[in-house]
Amino acid sequence: MSQGIIAIVDYGMGNLHSVSKAVERLGYEALVTSDREAILGASGVILPGVGAFGDAMEQLRRTELDAAVKAYAATGRPLLGICLGMQLLFSESEEHGRHRGLDLLPGSVRRLDVGLKIPHMGWNRLRPEREDPILEGIGDGYAYFVHSYHVIPGRREDVLATTDYGTTVTAVVGRGRLYGMQFHPEKSGADGMRLLGNFLRLTGEE
Repeated sequence: MSQGIIAIVDYGMGNLHSVSKAVERLGYEALVTSDREAILGASGVILPGVGAFGDAMEQLRRTELDAAVKAYAATGRPLLGICLGMQLLFSESEEHGRHRGLDLLPGSVRRLDVGLKIPHMGWNRLRPEREDPILEGIGDGYAYFVHSYHVIPGRREDVLATTDYGTTVTAVVGRGRLYGMQFHPEKSGADGMRLLGNFLRLTGEE
């Protein structure tokens, strides 16, 4: 295994540049890649995502990166889904029809129907729900959200932090060293960089 390399999965639908630059600013080597072996050999993996759930899953399956992400998750090493990438970790989505996700965590992705402006775009306060290393030093921090759909997890214990936008919105999920953030940590100022740094530190642990 290549120590210290953080693989950022390139399946054609991610905010790759800003994520890789944030990883590098935190002192880690970022590798934007669509190569299965590079992903499986990384110390940590980030699955970004911008766009529609169904299109993203189609791209992942076409490139066989869905299998690579699942195989990496099975190793128990740290994996982080960002924005759409977090939603893809779950079982299914109702965005533009019904689509099957990676099913690494149980739950469904549903449209925000809260009587407020959609997409939900802007800064919101995070509300920690349970203790976890990824939330260390955050408290009630702020994060930058841009999304029209949100996750309804199948297991309440997978929810690490929430925010409020007309309803309780799942903001951070985690089980073992599998994590997801609905917001963009790389665009969320000091709190976002602290969250990303907390994740990256886990990649140095055996």
